[in-house]
Amino acid sequence: MNRNGHDDVTDLPFRPSVGAPPGVEVLDFAGLLARAHGHGVDAFAPLRPAFHHLITVRSGTLRCSLDFTDHTLSGGDWLWARPGQILQFGTDLAEARGTVVLFPSGFLGSPTVEAARVDQPAPRQPLVPRDEDQRQAVRRVLDLLESEHRRLAELPLDVHIEVVRHLLAVLVLRLAHLRGAQDGDEAGSEAYRRFRQAVERDFTRSHRVEDYARQLGYSVRTLTRAARAVTGSGAKRLIDDRVLLEAKRLLVHTDLPTTAVGERVGFPGPTAFTRFFRQRAGETPAAFRDRARGGPQMLPEAVTRS
Repeated sequence: MNRNGHDDVTDLPFRPSVGAPPGVEVLDFAGLLARAHGHGVDAFAPLRPAFHHLITVRSGTLRCSLDFTDHTLSGGDWLWARPGQILQFGTDLAEARGTVVLFPSGFLGSPTVEAARVDQPAPRQPLVPRDEDQRQAVRRVLDLLESEHRRLAELPLDVHIEVVRHLLAVLVLRLAHLRGAQDGDEAGSEAYRRFRQAVERDFTRSHRVEDYARQLGYSVRTLTRAARAVTGSGAKRLIDDRVLLEAKRLLVHTDLPTTAVGERVGFPGPTAFTRFFRQRAGETPAAFRDRARGGPQMLPEAVTRS
């Protein structure tokens, strides 16, 4: 907790646990709690991991918050938290049963990263299999990954790592396909992928669709159609959502003045930032910060399933 009385977000690098192979860990929820304790981390505090979390529930329910959106996961649901996203678990992590797969992006090969769009946040969460066949297909891959991950001593270490790497690649490709089934085939649009990557890289420098269109060699109309096909909203909304998310992260988890927060996300002055924030969030940056810090920050008692 910092001097203003709210929880600091904890930045987490990927550190393998003692006895675990480098590059990936596969844990049940009890194991995740033990891992956090072993690394001196409060498992229920807001965290900003520098690595992926693939989270699935086998039985019970799990409440968690990802970048200020609350989710309730039930059996067979998946949540995919990317590096840099703010993740917070509810206390039912100690009661539900499930699995968490932890890995940095660099553990997977480039073809898998590209094909599964590993570093692009899913437009919709959680990831829910459309039927029992799809649910079982993903579960079988996870079961095999868990089994092989435990058999560290049965193979030479370099061979064991490659086996686990390939099984993890199958799992993320399965989940990417599951995500695509939710979002529609347009999720694979080259224009959308390039636009999303450019926004992630440059949103603090430009908030204009025209700038991204010129940079990428597309028309504004093409980017707008590509974004709407995946997210249901236009290209400008995608940019604004990313700017708003970063502003909220900074307002809640740093002590920067609101003027400095606006500068960090690309606004020339406090008036423009306040106008943008009020239009998109329905309140001023100062009011949002006060409200977010004044009561329970995340995971209220009434949480609806996304």
